[in-house]
Amino acid sequence: MIATMNGLAPVRASSGTGGRLAWVFAIVLAVGALFSYVAGWLTPHRLTPARVVDTFERINGPHPGFRRNHAKGVTISGNFAANGAGSRLSKASVFRAGSVPVPVVGRFALAGGMPYAGDSAATVRSLALAFSLPNGEEWRTGMNNIPVFIVNTPEAFSEQLIALAPEPATQKPNPARAQAFMAKHPETMRAIRAIKAQAPTAGFEDSTYNSLNAFHLIDAAGRVTAVRWSMVPLQGAPAVPPPTAAPTGANFLFDALIAHVEDAPLRFRLVLTIAQPGDATNDATLAWPEDREKLEVGTLTIDRVEGEATGSARIINFDPLILPNGIAGSDDPLLSARSAAYSQSFTRRVAEPVASSAVKTTAAGEVSQP
Repeated sequence: MIATMNGLAPVRASSGTGGRLAWVFAIVLAVGALFSYVAGWLTPHRLTPARVVDTFERINGPHPGFRRNHAKGVTISGNFAANGAGSRLSKASVFRAGSVPVPVVGRFALAGGMPYAGDSAATVRSLALAFSLPNGEEWRTGMNNIPVFIVNTPEAFSEQLIALAPEPATQKPNPARAQAFMAKHPETMRAIRAIKAQAPTAGFEDSTYNSLNAFHLIDAAGRVTAVRWSMVPLQGAPAVPPPTAAPTGANFLFDALIAHVEDAPLRFRLVLTIAQPGDATNDATLAWPEDREKLEVGTLTIDRVEGEATGSARIINFDPLILPNGIAGSDDPLLSARSAAYSQSFTRRVAEPVASSAVKTTAAGEVSQP
């Protein structure tokens, strides 16, 4: 199931059907790490959230104190300043013009359940944020640097976990079972093509992070607007090594991130993509047309990075349905599945001893990990 989850690099295809499917399996397994707990809660005779977490632990090994997915990461903090444009669509206080910037705590992380795995430029990157609003509300969101997700229902995710589970003898998916899943789910093949067409950027700093799921904004008059959101970088790509040199070090992506924040804060534009009638809000495998209106509603500033042993993000469950008044979940079935499963993972993690950070920084007296 997870043998190649830690990266999106497609396996180089050989000729024939088996070769064409090789990169498909690699991408499905890799992106599957994003929501590795989505499945099962609707099929209790096969899986439950607890059983999925158990399976993840068996495959990746025990890593007490770490998230079972997106295990390798760092805590970040900063603030969000609204420009007022979002109040056109939502009564949420986070969008009000003239508001004092709200504190934000979050994580940059890599997909996968192994906290000490080496960095790869192809691994899916995530940005999770918790906004602390002045009225005591919170807004939590988890975003990823891919344009769409690979399945559109919890049932489909459950099916792909089973279909693409590695055979004990080969540690590879059973080809017939995998082909049957792909034939049944053309939406997965479509999503894989969209993901494969978008080359990853150089690092965390210059990646765009997308909500993938749709949400509803509610204005003061009760009008509802469907949106997806993205954090779009204002800084350029991190420094690139000479052409003859490849990135080195197990933490090269995180090292570049830490160095950048120590030199200058990171800044991202929060951009809403506004749906039009007929745009699917219940299908995370479908991108909305490029001509949809995009509304910039504020700026995220990140000015601190910490290892997770000392950072406050360790005790935050980035449940996508923790939303302030004026933002609501859509009819996307993955949202409630993610919420239920993240709770299971969170409960298990916080009952365990605090583990040494996989990536350490110079913040709070830490010493950089070699």
